[in-house]
Amino acid sequence: MVRTYFNKLVRDKIPDIIRQEGNHPECHIAKNKAEYCQALREKILEEAIELKESQDVNELIDVLEAIYCLIDAENLEFTRIEELRKKKNVERGGFKKRIILEYVERKST
Repeated sequence: MVRTYFNKLVRDKIPDIIRQEGNHPECHIAKNKAEYCQALREKILEEAIELKESQDVNELIDVLEAIYCLIDAENLEFTRIEELRKKKNVERGGFKKRIILEYVERKST
């Protein structure tokens, strides 16, 4: 039998899917909130990198799901997060104008 190590957070039904395929997954439940939140942050980065490389909408869905779970795990209110997002958008703008900052020349002092 060949083992492939992942050591990463997976969607809830993945172990069942692996079993249905005739394989044996070895899993554990995150021991505490800190381990779970850290795993979610790592998952967000993993999925964001996959999104960058593949531009597949499913990777965007995975990023969003992990963000929603992190919001919930941190006991944050989604409506409060949305309020803060809108406030930051008013103060600093969004990304809709597609501005790519190439460089900044600073005055020498």
